[in-house]
Amino acid sequence: MDRINRLASQKAVVIFSLSSCCMCHTVKTLFSDLGVSPAIHELDEDPKGKDMERALAKMLGRSPPVPAVFIGGNLVGPTDKIMSLHLSGKLVPLLRDAGAIWL
Repeated sequence: MDRINRLASQKAVVIFSLSSCCMCHTVKTLFSDLGVSPAIHELDEDPKGKDMERALAKMLGRSPPVPAVFIGGNLVGPTDKIMSLHLSGKLVPLLRDAGAIWL
């Protein structure tokens, strides 16, 4: 969990993902379309990815735990939480506050 927290705090937006996950691709595309350049950690390409995946599952209380999105170093959640924030108009202000966008 320490590694996840360290990685999550290194950039305004951090996404833990699996390269073959369609929901992960959807979230990455949303952030890209909003002008965000997130740090993306593909767990299936990381030697310690399985350990991080288990830690994220505990943090989120669900499996699979990806995509797991951190904004401003704080765990925001998986796809449903990100889409809910976006549809309610709360995602962009959150990104602005974290310094991820300047719109």
